[in-house]
Amino acid sequence: QVHVVESGGGFVQPGASLSLSCKIPITDFDLTRMAWFRQIPGKQRELVATIATGGQTTYGAFVDDRFDIFRDNNKKTLTLRMNTLRAEDTGLYFCNTVDASVPWGQGTQVTVSS
Repeated sequence: QVHVVESGGGFVQPGASLSLSCKIPITDFDLTRMAWFRQIPGKQRELVATIATGGQTTYGAFVDDRFDIFRDNNKKTLTLRMNTLRAEDTGLYFCNTVDASVPWGQGTQVTVSS
């Protein structure tokens, strides 16, 4: 069974930065487009960022050039560096393949508040 554990969330003030990390121990990690998702309270889970096997990235429109997604194919890890955080970024953040092909982890909570 694949166990995904996200980490790096926390309670921060608006304008602060956080780096989220996860490891997805699937055999074909290096051949799979990966993603970070988030679920804002009361809303559906949404796509935050994706990264292709070669490093090409996409971001949700709300990111506004504030976030960066990285992958390490050797370590099978994903990182989401989030800068200039806003209160509306508060939510539970998950990593997965872009098509959510592995079981969801518990997510890591990001709370942005004064």
